[in-house]
Amino acid sequence: MPRKFIKRFMPDHERIKRQKALKIFGNVLYNPNLWCLNRRSAAGAFAVGLFMAFVPLPSQMIMSAGLAIACGVNLPLSVALVWVSNPVTMPVLFYFAYKVGAWAMHTPPQHFHFELSWEFLLHQMSTIGPPFLLGCLICGIVAAMLGYFGITALWRYSVVRSWQKRKIRIRNLLKK
Repeated sequence: MPRKFIKRFMPDHERIKRQKALKIFGNVLYNPNLWCLNRRSAAGAFAVGLFMAFVPLPSQMIMSAGLAIACGVNLPLSVALVWVSNPVTMPVLFYFAYKVGAWAMHTPPQHFHFELSWEFLLHQMSTIGPPFLLGCLICGIVAAMLGYFGITALWRYSVVRSWQKRKIRIRNLLKK
């Protein structure tokens, strides 16, 4: 079940191979292990993708692809999961990460008014930067662990349930 469900939403690997940004990885993209979908590769891809979703840099997809290649997990799934932090969800996720970082550093959260300028970014990175980056790291690790163990458990549950259904079908056939 998880395999069929995940495959429905995965992008086509030929389309991903044609992405200009991924050309930096060269022939490594033709490794068939990066495109297969099994329990280990899916769980690892969830961990990589969800961790990279909390990286506050604009090149999350390329970094996710590099980490997926280095870990040998499903490449399309890890790249697609980075979009958990899309332009709509990013403010909420990063504000939550800031609050987690401030809590972890035992500093009171500071109020600020966002402004799109270099001066604002430089000034705020010295004040809210450390709790924000620590919060991103903590949230990324927790999300990666939840994704990895959640998919592993879901996959195992699905396989056990499939075997139980198969056993019942065989038992019913033998009774006839």
